Amino acid sequence: MIFVIDVGNTNTVLGVFREEKLTFQWRMQTDKNKTEDEYAMFIRSLLEHEGLRFSDINGIVISSVVPPILFALQRMADKYFHCNPMVIGDDKVNPYLKMKYPNPKELGADRIVNAVGVIKEYGSPSIIIDFGTATTYCYINEKNEYVSGVITPGINISLEALYQNAAKLPKIELKKPANVLGDSTVEAMQSGVYFGYVGQVDAVVNRIKQEIGRSPQVIATGGLATLIAKDSSVIDIVDPYLTLKGLYEIYRTNEKDFE
Repeated sequence: MIFVIDVGNTNTVLGVFREEKLTFQWRMQTDKNKTEDEYAMFIRSLLEHEGLRFSDINGIVISSVVPPILFALQRMADKYFHCNPMVIGDDKVNPYLKMKYPNPKELGADRIVNAVGVIKEYGSPSIIIDFGTATTYCYINEKNEYVSGVITPGINISLEALYQNAAKLPKIELKKPANVLGDSTVEAMQSGVYFGYVGQVDAVVNRIKQEIGRSPQVIATGGLATLIAKDSSVIDIVDPYLTLKGLYEIYRTNEKDFE
């Protein structure tokens, strides 16, 4: 079994692949202060809940946009799983992703992994929307080349900014409101953020399509993808575990050459 770890700025998503199938998956809050021992004990509890042990894991692959956590996870893999984890971005790991992007080294590991996952699962051309701490839009052309993308503030960043900078506005939970016009401050805020974000997604994707002169399929991932897809007119597929699938694909294609 292969253990895959996707560390985002807000959440970390974990999964176990057995015989090329994503069998278990979990989501936890990203915590920069956890040690390798604390990560190991938390992960052990998740594995044991599913009847698994550290020794059942044959390999680990990690994608991280939070460098301090990567060090702790590498030490955890060595100490508790007794294996050298494959890390996206390491020179020894080739994602086998063709690039038209002028500065590939600027690309975050999550965007590379998502592109690999989309090509493997859905083909191309494709637009990927990842609803994370930032919302990213990536375009993969019909030659399976990563072309370029768009980055906007994430939904939760927008909510937090509203709360932090407007003294009389409360902290709210994002959910789809019943109506556009809210009957309370909370409903009005939920409506503005939700429908405003749906509008942003549709507008950005339509402008990408207009600029490239074609209409590729649109795949959304990330924790809020299912919610936003309810009212977006441009999202064709929602795959909450696209990044984990991309990680597994990179592991599979590098496995023989990785020591």
